[in-house]
Amino acid sequence: MDTRRRKEGMAMRQLNMVQALNEALDIILNTDPYSLLLGEDIGRDGGVFRVTDGLLQKYGKERVIDTPLNELGIVGTAIGMAAYGLRPIAEIQFQDFIFPAFDQIVNQAAKIRYRSGGKFNAPVIIRAPYGGGIKGGLYHSQSGESYFVHTPGLYVLTPSNPYDAKGLLLAAHKLNDPVIFLEPKRLYRSIKSDVPEGEYTIPVGKAKKLREGDKITIITYGSMVPTVLNVVDKNNLDADVMDLITLLPMDLDSIISSVKKTGRVVIVHEAPRTLGVGAEISALISERAIEYLYAPIFRVTGFDTPFPYANEEHYLPDEDRILKYVRKSLEY
Repeated sequence: MDTRRRKEGMAMRQLNMVQALNEALDIILNTDPYSLLLGEDIGRDGGVFRVTDGLLQKYGKERVIDTPLNELGIVGTAIGMAAYGLRPIAEIQFQDFIFPAFDQIVNQAAKIRYRSGGKFNAPVIIRAPYGGGIKGGLYHSQSGESYFVHTPGLYVLTPSNPYDAKGLLLAAHKLNDPVIFLEPKRLYRSIKSDVPEGEYTIPVGKAKKLREGDKITIITYGSMVPTVLNVVDKNNLDADVMDLITLLPMDLDSIISSVKKTGRVVIVHEAPRTLGVGAEISALISERAIEYLYAPIFRVTGFDTPFPYANEEHYLPDEDRILKYVRKSLEY
């Protein structure tokens, strides 16, 4: 898609993730009269991270709705809207605050199509900034993707760069099922990339191979992608680097194909280790490609503790910790 768009002459700009997401929301509101936004402080204030900045002024208070501080109400209202033909996009100010709406997500949104025999669906997108890196402490830094990956009926998506953020959100809007759209907030303004003007999408359910190599497969997603790429590039590693992008459904075919080629695997995410996404990937590889492995599968993750307020850099997987386990795999 990226190559084809460039050949078609679409203008490219260097944007950060906040700007890219704002453009995607602008396109959705402009092209789909059934779409609307709702969330805490998303209107006049443009959201706590300013992702919705300027959209209230452009589309009005009936389509960019400032809500009370009530996540259960935000998500429940969005599900009801979606069941009756609208296509709402709800913002949860921090992913940590999504838990009051957990029942609405896993017992209502995720099951409405199955429960109604296909008569109703819930094409709602729930956007939520997640992860650490901004000194937010334990209630503003959690990575809770595994809660939702465990839930059939949901899509769980997470971009790692501005280009993917815009294209993935536009692709999510075309789905007819509920989407948990997790945005790594420490990447909001820390990186920029070329982003085309106008509308484009990237495939949902397909991982991206960001580096090509033969010696080891490094699997990651979201906030850890730039860190992994730094490790690979600085140390000239002969590695396949895979950005999952879609956590549910996961692109297992691409994972297994890479593992069969390299025979060594390191999985990196900042969420806690126990029952994290890395544990499921490890199990799937063990079931389907264990005979191709030359070394154990190593996971480099956050720790099984609450996210710390002080010294959060010791909690987050860093380049030294990732490189340690890559070398351990290569030398096994």
